[in-house]
Formats: sequence, C-alpha cells, structure tokens
Amino acid sequence: MKLLSLLVITLLSLLMPLAVYGSEHFSVKEYNNFHDVLRPLQHEALPSKEWGRIRLHAGELVKRGKAIVKVGVPAGVTKEKAEEFRKELKKFNSALKKFNRDAKAGADGDLEASFAAVHDSFEMLAGMLPRK
Repeated sequence: MKLLSLLVITLLSLLMPLAVYGSEHFSVKEYNNFHDVLRPLQHEALPSKEWGRIRLHAGELVKRGKAIVKVGVPAGVTKEKAEEFRKELKKFNSALKKFNRDAKAGADGDLEASFAAVHDSFEMLAGMLPRK
C-alpha cells in the first residue's frame, strides 16, 4: 500500500507541471493562438535544432503573429503602459518580418536568432497584457 501511495504521489508530482504548463491562458485570444504554435517550436524543435520543423511552421507562426499586431494595444492596458506596449508591438512586428525572411531563405543561425527575437518580444508583450 505504501508503494502504491508513493507511486501515485510521484506521478502527480510529475504530471502537475504539465497541467499548469498546458493550461496557460492569456487575456487576449490572439496571444493564445500564437502561443499554441510557438510553444512546441520553442520547447521541442529549437532545443533539437530541428530547423526544418521551424521552417515548416513559420508561415502559421507569422500569420498568428500578424493577428497580434492587428489587435494593437488591447483593452485593459493602462494609458501609462500603452506607449510602451506600442513600442514592443513595433519590435514584435519587425522581428516577425525578419523571422519570415530567415525561414524562407536564411541560414540556420539567422533563423535561430530571429526566432529568439520573436519569442522574446512575444514574452515581453504577454507580460504586459492585462490579467484575466
């Protein structure tokens, strides 16, 4: 019985981070849509240096990124933070354009750098979103 309890506790402790990780929700749906494509590329393809996989999904990532840019400054962002948000959106848009070019014709190192720029800019934007 102790072994079964230990096994259950071990399994729960291993699965809990997955449940939390998989349930991340942003207050703006376009951010969730973008993150759905970004997450496996960042945590699976990039560490394995699967450049072909990143290139394969680049078009969808860029499309969903453009939807974020189109949203602009979301409702709920304070006036004090709106200008900072606009500046980061501009950086994000530029990073998306470079990533798109690199995904089509850039060297793997360029793709890695531009993907990182998109990821980092997205993280900045997501951190500035109003909380649900």
